[in-house]
Amino acid sequence: MEAGVIQTQISRLQSKHRQLDQKIEDHEQRSLTNNPIELQRLKKLKLSLKDQITQLQSSLVPDISA
Repeated sequence: MEAGVIQTQISRLQSKHRQLDQKIEDHEQRSLTNNPIELQRLKKLKLSLKDQITQLQSSLVPDISA
């Protein structure tokens, strides 16, 4: 995959990650109406996005031959 395409995907995923971070913060601030299952789902999705971002970023770094 081209570096430009990968960078675009990383940017898109980072944007989604920030949006989820805001949703999680909003849920935590509304602790009286907080749905723990929904909060857990959002956190897992956020972690999944972070893993995807990390994987794409590592694909941009060339392998170093020993």
